[in-house]
Amino acid sequence: MTLERKPSWLKIKLNLGESFADVTKIVREHKLETICTSGKCPNLHECWSAGTATFMICGDVCTRSCKFCATKTGRPLPLDPQEPANLAESVKLMKLRYVVITSVDRDDLPDGGAAHWAACISEIKRVNPATRVEVLIPDFGADTDLIDVVLTAKPDVVAHNLETIKRITPQVRSRAIYSFSLDVLRHISARGFAAKTGVMVGLGETFEEVVEVMQDAYAAGCVIFTIGQYLQPTLTHLPVVEYVHPDVFKKYKEAGEQIGLKQVVSGPLVRSSYHAAEFFQE
Repeated sequence: MTLERKPSWLKIKLNLGESFADVTKIVREHKLETICTSGKCPNLHECWSAGTATFMICGDVCTRSCKFCATKTGRPLPLDPQEPANLAESVKLMKLRYVVITSVDRDDLPDGGAAHWAACISEIKRVNPATRVEVLIPDFGADTDLIDVVLTAKPDVVAHNLETIKRITPQVRSRAIYSFSLDVLRHISARGFAAKTGVMVGLGETFEEVVEVMQDAYAAGCVIFTIGQYLQPTLTHLPVVEYVHPDVFKKYKEAGEQIGLKQVVSGPLVRSSYHAAEFFQE
């Protein structure tokens, strides 16, 4: 099925102000990876112009090949031992009060990169004690010992995305298992951290199936849930089945709040880290 061109509500107004140039310069000079660029995020210009960015650690090559993600897949390079220091210094230069960190999957490493994760979080907090840190972690094979390594660095919000509904998870996500992701969220919550997750829509799911995901996430202890429109990054990725109307996103938000989720961020351009600082403060 061929969709018409993107509807008006997905059109983006570019803002290339001074802050955008500053963030771009710092990212390049410190050889940092961001999910903003590797994931082809539609909000890149908005966020960078506001002086915010979501950093991607552990390299730019993922060991998995999810059918929705634009990040490169293959055999990653060794971890950069200077990355924690470079990341912390960049956060300081950007004067960030809230930072989001994510990573590629590193199934090639014995600990999945957990120790490196902890080092990055700890160094950011050491150099920037007033900065809040949100992390979007991989599943680490649902190994709670590895997840605990990350949690010992005391991030403020811990996210792990379900990405899609249960029925089509095997077609959308590489190696990831729906129940494993729920186990990860359940463990995060049980350890006393603010648990966050999110999904994309427009891949052929029904309204009821999205509500079911929110119910599962709530039962696992999640307090924050994000819903955004899936956009096909390249022709080799999964096609968009439907461009979901903004009115439907409003209904998703209402349904999630009725379930009991404390914060439901739902809209066509919403991504996991979209306005994360604002919603954390709320």
